[in-house]
Amino acid sequence: MAAPGTADGGGSGDTAGPATVSRRVKYASLGVLVLQNASLVLSIRYVRTLPGERFLPTTAVVMAEAMKGSACLLLLLIQHRGSVRQTAVTLHEAVVGQFGDTLRLAVPSLIYTLQNNLQYVAISNLPAATFQVTYQLKILTTALFSVLLLGTALSRLQWLSLALLFAGVALVQAEQARAAPAALSPSPGPEGPAQSYAVGLAAVAASCLSSGFAGVYFERLLKRSGGSIWLRNVQLGAVGTAVGLGAMLAAEGPAVAALGFFYGYNGAVWAVVVNQAAGGLLVAVVVRYADNILKGFATALSILASTAASAHLFGFRPRAPFLAGTAMVLAAVVLYGRPRGAAARGQDGGKSPNKDKGT
Repeated sequence: MAAPGTADGGGSGDTAGPATVSRRVKYASLGVLVLQNASLVLSIRYVRTLPGERFLPTTAVVMAEAMKGSACLLLLLIQHRGSVRQTAVTLHEAVVGQFGDTLRLAVPSLIYTLQNNLQYVAISNLPAATFQVTYQLKILTTALFSVLLLGTALSRLQWLSLALLFAGVALVQAEQARAAPAALSPSPGPEGPAQSYAVGLAAVAASCLSSGFAGVYFERLLKRSGGSIWLRNVQLGAVGTAVGLGAMLAAEGPAVAALGFFYGYNGAVWAVVVNQAAGGLLVAVVVRYADNILKGFATALSILASTAASAHLFGFRPRAPFLAGTAMVLAAVVLYGRPRGAAARGQDGGKSPNKDKGT
C-alpha cells in the first residue's frame, strides 16, 4: 500500500526511488539518534552533579519543548515556501478543524513532558551505568505496547533478539561499573547534590513505562492520521510547553519565583536543552520512517557509543566482557532487523534468494 501523500500515477520503474530514499532517511535518522542519545545522558549527569549553582530541571524541560515546537513551526513555514498566511491556515485546520486529533495528541505530549522530567530525576539520583541499563526496559515496554496498540506480530526470533539485547547491554554496563566505579560516581565535595537510589529507580521505572506507551501511541497517530510530522510536532510542542509550565509551577514555582527562570544556566546547560529538543525532532522522524522498537535498538547502540567515549576519556581498556556484550548487542540488532522473508527463505533451504530484493 502506498504511503500517505505519495503520487498514484508513477511508472513501475520509479517505485525503487522513493523506497531507497525512505530507507536512507530511516538509517540516517537512526544514526544521528545514536549520537544524540549517547551524549544526552552523559551531559545531563555532568551538569546535574556539578557543585555550585544548579539549574531547575523543570525549566529545562519547558525550554526544550518550546525550542522543539519553534523549530517545527519554522520547518512547517519552509514547507509552505515562506507563506505565513498558508501556514496559519494549515495550523488552524489542524488544531481547530481536526480538534479530535489535537486532543489525542495531548496524550503523548503530556506523557513525553512527564518522561522528560522523570529522566532528570533519575539521572540526578542514579549512576549513569545503572540508569542506562535500567532504562533499556523501555524496549520491552515498547514491544509490549506495539503488540497491544498496533497489532504488531513479533516472531520468536525478534523476542529472542530483545532478550539478547538487554543481556548484552547489561553485561557491558556491569563491566563498566566494575572496572571504573569512580567514573560513575557523583562528584564528591561538600556542595554535591544529595541523591536517593530508591527515588532514582522509581523515576526510571515510571519513565520506561511512559516512554513505551507514548512512543507507540504517537506512532499510531502519525501512521493512521497522516499529516506532516512537523505539524504534529508543533501541536506536541505547544501542548508540551503548556504542560511543562504547569509542572514547573507545581513542583518548583516558589524556587523559580525566588531565583529566576534561568538560574544556574551556563553553556553546558544550554547544550543539554538543545540536545534534548533535537532528540524530540529525531524521534519524530524515526517513528515516521521506522518504528519504535528499532528506535530502541538505536538507543541501545548509543549506550555502547557513550560507554566507549567514557572509556576513551578515562583511559579504560575494554576487556572480554565488554567485547562480548558489544557482540551480543550488534547480533541482536541484526537479528531484529532481518527481513521476515529472508528468515523464511533460510528455513526453506535458501530458495529464491532474490525474491524480495528491491522491496
